[in-house]
Amino acid sequence: MSADPFAEIRPYHDGEVRPVLDRLLKDPEMLGVLARLRLPKLYSWAPGLLRPLLASMLKRQFAGVHNVRDFQAVVKLYMDRMIEERMSHFSVSGLDALDPSESYLFLSNHRDIALDPAFVNYALYHSGHDTVRIAIGDNLLSKPFAADLMRLNKSFIVPRSARGPRQMLAAYRKLSKYIDHSIHEDRSSVWLAQREGRAKDGHDRTEPAVLKMLAMNQKGSELSFGEYMSRLRIVPVAISYEWDRCDQAKAKELAARANGEYEKAEHEDLSSIAQGILGDKGRVHVSFGQVMQGDWADAAELARAVDEQVLGNYVLHASNLVAHSRLHPDSSVAHLPGDLPQRPVDLADAQAQFNERLAELPETEQILLLNIYANVVEDKLNLVEATLNPC
Repeated sequence: MSADPFAEIRPYHDGEVRPVLDRLLKDPEMLGVLARLRLPKLYSWAPGLLRPLLASMLKRQFAGVHNVRDFQAVVKLYMDRMIEERMSHFSVSGLDALDPSESYLFLSNHRDIALDPAFVNYALYHSGHDTVRIAIGDNLLSKPFAADLMRLNKSFIVPRSARGPRQMLAAYRKLSKYIDHSIHEDRSSVWLAQREGRAKDGHDRTEPAVLKMLAMNQKGSELSFGEYMSRLRIVPVAISYEWDRCDQAKAKELAARANGEYEKAEHEDLSSIAQGILGDKGRVHVSFGQVMQGDWADAAELARAVDEQVLGNYVLHASNLVAHSRLHPDSSVAHLPGDLPQRPVDLADAQAQFNERLAELPETEQILLLNIYANVVEDKLNLVEATLNPC
């Protein structure tokens, strides 16, 4: 048996960083993908010229990288540039209530494949907290270089492509054990999406199956479900984007699925990652909730408690309000807590942006796109109603 039981799924250790980087900087496929993303027109004209130029530039940028912290310092430079160029505002709340010396399981809503954990890391980094280990599904790692890049950036692998009940059970038990090991033995926080796959329809819901996976490591212990989950120090996180640059693609996918016609394209997830990173996101807010402590009977009860924090802490943008008003013109959001209403200029800009987006879609997809932004408003209204009028 391997001395490292998590070798196949864990992030790379410091001593592995330089050899992996040296291999990647010679990988023609990775260089081609990066060149095509950054300079698509030039790449289509002269790919053989652009790849070696990009390799030379990257070698200079990563010359001093010898461990994970060095690598993330370079990633931070790219994040800083993206925030300056692709967002109008970035804000954080709730982080001041968390102890930087503690490790947590950040259970987050999931709207963007790469940016959700990236923004959590960005907020943590600039607030004196250590960055997280990121759970990423192996379905996103269709290219070997993508797996290497993710594992260099403190990602660990979620085995979604495991085949057969026994293989799946063994893989998820190992994952559960690794997450517990990361938090309590390595004292390293973890980022995990509340569901498998993005919330493409705008409804942020915690899947009980995710919580059941986390609890697999409880088996054989004397702890109850609630005691074990409290031990993981779960912190719900709500990430809200004013604009989702994959919204049209999501609307088309939802329409195709409704008609039974959707077929995922090869490397579609990598395309979504690039589109999300390179597109303008407007305002972005990351809300950190309170550490969850309780005596939940099962995963379903805990999922509802997580959802209450995620929805309650979700910060609405002008895009959410405008989309909701278009779909529900007679509904009022005045009694929602938060920074409502938005400035008139924000609402007017959102109206104009929606007009531009919707003009490119048929009517069915227009409604689906608006719902991507409006559904969270409706969910928050339902949460307020349930709080005011409990059964």
